Formats: sequence, C-alpha cells, structure tokens
Amino acid sequence: MSKAYVLVVDDEPDIRDLVREILEDEGYSVATAESAEVARQRLQEHRPDLVLLDIWMPGEDGISLLKEWTSTGALGFPVVMISGHGTVETAVEATRQGATDFVEKPLSMGKLLVTVDQALQPSATTSAGRPAMIEPVGRSPQMRALRETAQRVATSDSWVLISGESGSGRKCLARYLHGLSPRAGGTLVELGAGALTGGAGTEQLFSEAEGGTLILDEVADLDSEAQARLAAAIEANKQDVRMMATTARDLEGEVAAGRCRSDLYYALGVVPMQVPPLREHVEDVPELVAFYVDRLVERDGLNYRHFTVAAQNRLRHYQWPGNVRELCNLVQRLLVLGEQVEIDVNEVEQALSTPSSTGGAAETWPPPIGLDLPLREAREQFERAYLQQQLQRANGSVARLARLAGMERTHLYRKLRALGIDPKDASETAATGERG
Repeated sequence: MSKAYVLVVDDEPDIRDLVREILEDEGYSVATAESAEVARQRLQEHRPDLVLLDIWMPGEDGISLLKEWTSTGALGFPVVMISGHGTVETAVEATRQGATDFVEKPLSMGKLLVTVDQALQPSATTSAGRPAMIEPVGRSPQMRALRETAQRVATSDSWVLISGESGSGRKCLARYLHGLSPRAGGTLVELGAGALTGGAGTEQLFSEAEGGTLILDEVADLDSEAQARLAAAIEANKQDVRMMATTARDLEGEVAAGRCRSDLYYALGVVPMQVPPLREHVEDVPELVAFYVDRLVERDGLNYRHFTVAAQNRLRHYQWPGNVRELCNLVQRLLVLGEQVEIDVNEVEQALSTPSSTGGAAETWPPPIGLDLPLREAREQFERAYLQQQLQRANGSVARLARLAGMERTHLYRKLRALGIDPKDASETAATGERG
C-alpha cells in the first residue's frame, strides 16, 4: 500500500528540499511549490492528500490561500500550517480557517512526521475536522480509574491541569475529556507553549475558543513574560471557554522554585489529573500492543505481525522510560523491519537493546580508532563507522536508521552530511549484496 501524496508549499528552497527528502524516505509521494500561485497549479494537476503550507511567503501568504480554499469549497484535504514567526493570532486563525494543525520553524522533523501521520489518519478527525476522541487504553486499575475520573470531570466546566511524564498520553486525555464533554460540538483550539513566547499576543486566545475548549500543551515551558501575559488574559477573560493545560513537570514544584507564577498555577489547576507512567500499569502492555498493531496496519498499511506470549511478557517487564509513545514506536519499528509473521522474544530483546554489531560485520566492530587523534576526530571516526554500519543494517533507509540510532531526523540528516555519508551508497551496497 503506497503512502499519501503530500504538497509542500514554502518559499525557502532548503526547507522544501529537506521536507521532500524526508517524506519521500518515509514512502510519501511529494510535490513542492514555492508560492501560492504555484500551489494552485499543483492543486489542479493532482489533488493532494495533505498540504504543508507556510504562512509567511512573498506575495500571497498561506492564510489567504487557505481562506481561498475554504471559501471556494476546495478544501477537501487536511492542511498543516508552518510558520517561523508564529503567534497566537496566526495559530487560531489558521485553525478557524480549517487547518488541522500548526507547526513552528525551525522544524523538528520527528514532530513534523508525527503531525503528518496524525493529519492523514482517517480516524484522527471527525467530519467537522476536530480530533477524534480516543479512549485511554488499558484494563488496569490505574487506567480504569483514569477513565472513570475523566467521565466525571468531563461533565463540568472546571479547568483541568493534566500532569504526566513525556510520552504518557496527556494530550490524548485532554482530547478525550473534550470529546466526552457538552462542548464536544464546539471549537477545539490546541496550542503549544511556544506559540505564547516571544511577545505573542493573547487577545484572541479565548475568543477563538468561545463555546469550546482550549488546550495549552507543556504550560511549564512558558517563560516569565508569557506567564504574566497569560495570567492577565485569564484574569480579564469573559469568554465561555474551558481551558485544559498539560505539563510534564511538577507545576507545584515549579511554583516553589520560583519558575512558575502561583496565580497562574491556581487558575489552571482547578481539577488536577495525573496520567500514570506505563511502568506503573505494565499489565496493559499486551492490550496496548494489540491496539498499536491494529492501528499501524490500518493507518500505514504495514504488514500484520503477531507478538508471541513470550515477547509480550518481555515487554511487560521493561521499564518504559518513554512510556506509551516509546511502546508505539517500538511496535512500529518491529512491524517495519521484521519479515516473519511472528515476533518472538529474541526479536523484541534485540529491539530493546542497542545493537553493537550486525551480521557478518561483527568481526570489524568496534572500528579501529587512533588513540593519538584529538577527541573530536576520534569521535567523528566512530560516528562515521557506526552510522555506516547501521545504514547497512537498515538497507540504506534513513527512516530505519533514525529508529535504530535513536536520532531525530533533522539532526541525523545533518550528521550524515557533515560526515560525508550518502545513504544511497548503503542502499546500492545492500542491493548488490542481495543480488550476489
């Protein structure tokens, strides 16, 4: 099953080329446009499944183009807005005009790929373009209690502060609360804390979410100036808005340390909710694995694979520092890289550990490094040898290499270029080996 056709609209050629290269490596079909005018031409040539649209472009801006598509009925595809100078106003205006998400420059390619995946999910949005309500998965006492609490909290208009470790599913819970609430038919505005930094205004923050819900992600990342402006906006707010804030930090501890305003903390934390880390409800791992397998097979067209009982048991006894996000990524990596229908405990063990050698190359590992070299040069030698060997293991796929090396895609591409490594060389070598 081929992946979707994505149109990238951005006036910066370096960004267009980098995004196109990474998306194509993921299997997407990609076209690019450097202006609104060219984007219209591309739209006539081939209707995209998703558009990544820059806001600030010479001539006609992205918001105006989005408005045009909305007003003419041409907007039959999700649009993710991109901006290097995002403000609350532009973010909420993009959402109001039909954009499904908003990402900021400099782009984090890991974040961008997740956003692209989410935007393309048929089950990710409702017919009105709002994120779907996905119930937290698990039958453990912790997850049953979380769902029961959510069902009670959802019926009120109280503001909610959702805490939990990174990757535990805090934003998913916020969307779940909104979907259960009487406001489910209203506007859902989601903003990262970064949209409020750098002097961005807050005047439209509440008016755009009138009658609905405002989700502010990673509120602890707000700088002192943004905290002051948000606290003032909350004090002056007369709109009918329910706010939910998420944080990976102990906000009460941040207050005690002087890094968070107490008035902001008390305003946001009327009803505190805590998402448990996965290591505290590992009995849910088999159910979560089944959920992610079904979702990835249906959404991404990956081949179905079955985890043996021994494999599931090994996953239950892992500590999961990255929580459910780490589990989801692991399941995806196993579906992508494996060939057999059955996933046994040895394959899981290998995926959980950091590989030190691959196949017939074991005798050349670790690579010889001159100890008389400066540290920087010695490190470069090791990194070059490590990445070349991992590229061989990934058959030249940078997507697989990123998963194996545990690196964010943008940093990985820069590292490969700095070390003079061409992924195509590894791909050709692997293909030659297969033919030989």
